[in-house]
Amino acid sequence: MSDFWILLTGALVASCCGVLGVFLVLRKMAMIGDAISHSVMPGIVIALLLSGSRDSLLMMFAALLCGLLTTFLIQMFQQSGIQSDASIGVVFTALFAIGVVLVSLYARQVHLDQDAILYGEIAYVHWNIWELGGVNMGPKAVWLLGVTLFVIVTVIGLFYKQFKLCAFDPALAAAIGIPVAVFHYLLMGLVSMATVSSFESVGAILVVGLLIIPASTAYLLTDRLGLMIALSVAVGVASSFIGYGAAVMLDASIAGCMVCAAGVLFIIAFLFSPSQGIIVKKIRLRRLAS
Repeated sequence: MSDFWILLTGALVASCCGVLGVFLVLRKMAMIGDAISHSVMPGIVIALLLSGSRDSLLMMFAALLCGLLTTFLIQMFQQSGIQSDASIGVVFTALFAIGVVLVSLYARQVHLDQDAILYGEIAYVHWNIWELGGVNMGPKAVWLLGVTLFVIVTVIGLFYKQFKLCAFDPALAAAIGIPVAVFHYLLMGLVSMATVSSFESVGAILVVGLLIIPASTAYLLTDRLGLMIALSVAVGVASSFIGYGAAVMLDASIAGCMVCAAGVLFIIAFLFSPSQGIIVKKIRLRRLAS
């Protein structure tokens, strides 16, 4: 039964990250996703210290605020003349370091440490059960990720055209009256929500892999947004299953193997994609030359 919950948790994480990752890749904001996944850590620790519980909604809210703060600071530095990559590096490393210091100073006596936040504990997800009226409802992480996925799909579905236009042509979106800044921060809020929901499963570092690699793989395979989202989710879920199988055989980190599997699928797409694959392009050139 534990295998089922691990695979379901991995699939939910991959689905949450896969949907949002497509928009980050299209908007060339992959590193901002990386920044948010690290910089929400101070919010999580502060919420833990205030509430005394890892299950508090305050933790989710604090993480969302930190994610939005990260986006705001990065944009502020960029508008001040600092290069984009430098702005991202300064903000996320500083906030992540603050979170690590807070954990080491104030959260040593609770089940929250650097390893748990960095690498996750997906192998133990089935032990943290939610009971309702004495009835076992299943792992809390599954419910949290399920609600997160529902929110992401609902928001993207309701504002699909706006997100699509903002991703491909933000100037045109602004010209026809779409509040680009609002949808930008809404996307960042969803990324923050997905990140904090995935902490217990795959950690702050490895969630970046599931946020960006499947979306990048889908980008190599199609130029249609709807299909790209579906492929991104499919690649992420496949990576979860393949990675878990590899982790069992190698007795290695489950979350790490899942992201490695995603990397392997990306390499395959990079080499053999019908439209952009390196090997496929070389074959076409040889046929044209002959």
